[in-house]
Amino acid sequence: MSSSLYAATVPGFIAMMSNIKGWLDKAAAQGDEAALIEARLAPDMFALPRQIQIASDAAKGAGARMTGVEAPAMEDSETTFAELKARCDATIAYLNTIDPAAYDAGGDREVVITFPNGAGLRFDGHTFLTGFAVPNFYFHASTTYAILRSRGIELGKADFLGHLGQFMFPPPAA
Repeated sequence: MSSSLYAATVPGFIAMMSNIKGWLDKAAAQGDEAALIEARLAPDMFALPRQIQIASDAAKGAGARMTGVEAPAMEDSETTFAELKARCDATIAYLNTIDPAAYDAGGDREVVITFPNGAGLRFDGHTFLTGFAVPNFYFHASTTYAILRSRGIELGKADFLGHLGQFMFPPPAA
């Protein structure tokens, strides 16, 4: 069975954005939302909302760049768990509109990312996904998880990999 670039990335983006919503639900039940919104792992790192915003941007940016379209604009103004969950929902909704064939065709497309200072990165689509988009997405998703854990929110590996529940089977009888 062969795999496609779409199958190797987009379902994972969707699943993790859903998992992030679950983490926010647990955080709302267990912690002080105002304090968690300001939380960061280190003074020079972004706070929780920005981590989720960048994960969202990485996922929708991958979809847009691989298909040669503009990603939907999002304001980056979320300041509550409800707003962050809505951002996750909007990201998931966008990812669900992506045509797998168009995405896969982007493997050979040139992808250019230009930073505000004018510098940038140039890739082919395959290298963009494997060397930049996917690692960047999971960095910010993992940092989101780590911020919440560091502030005492009871999350475990099952929360991080919660989307794998569909593959669970009971242990053998003793």
